[in-house]
Amino acid sequence: MRTSIPVAGLGALLLAAGAVGCGSEQSPEMTPAAAVAKAAKNTEDITSLRYRMSGTVPESGQVKGEASMRLKPTIAMSMKMTAPAQGATEAMEIRLVDKAMYIGGGAEMAKEMDGKTWMKFDLSGSDAGKDLDQLGSANQAEQNPAAESTFLTGAKDVKKVGSEKVEGVETTHYTGTVTLKDLRASLKGGKADTREQREKSIKQYEKLGVDKLTMDMWVDGDDHTKQFRMKGDADKGPLDMTITFLDYNKPVNVTAPPAKDVADLADLFKELDAS
Repeated sequence: MRTSIPVAGLGALLLAAGAVGCGSEQSPEMTPAAAVAKAAKNTEDITSLRYRMSGTVPESGQVKGEASMRLKPTIAMSMKMTAPAQGATEAMEIRLVDKAMYIGGGAEMAKEMDGKTWMKFDLSGSDAGKDLDQLGSANQAEQNPAAESTFLTGAKDVKKVGSEKVEGVETTHYTGTVTLKDLRASLKGGKADTREQREKSIKQYEKLGVDKLTMDMWVDGDDHTKQFRMKGDADKGPLDMTITFLDYNKPVNVTAPPAKDVADLADLFKELDAS
């Protein structure tokens, strides 16, 4: 078996890897900070979501994709994405299920993996899982974008930009800047699992060398976040990612790929050690 494992840049690529509705216009007396806080509060009871993402991440350049994510009772995710700057001509699919991450690259992956179209990373504490975690990829795949949408509550300069339509939905646009120090201070209160999700995201930004984020947030008439945008300067390039929520609290079923199509990274490492 060839051992050219195509995981370079995976950590940065998966960063693009972390509540919608429609209704009446928001109450005019609500302050920008209060409106943002209310939308953040409404993310706490989300059990699943579907979202679209596009933008630029350090090292990988431009990426775009769409994902479905289940948060409760256990985390599962299916994401399809492309990164033209990495030279990939096919979409990459990522599945997170049963404490394992599967990465599928189609025909391009098969060329490097003796016909196997999926690579498996065990996230349950194996050596392969630990190596993947060193890249930051495991936590990034588990990042909940709904939790990240709440980051604007940590800003001290939240202001209203105006009213805009996003995906045909009337929204109110807010903006502000927030430091990682501000984000940590804002973790107090709320549900424990929400704090844990936000903490994971903060750690990933720290690994990238981002210490301040400019954030835009679009909130619909039902006080749900419809879209948000994160911008910052990382050690290895700019970060500029937009997440648009398509639906939430609908069934999300993710299954592992057929075993015959999967190359287990743990087995590949054993072969390398024996060679």
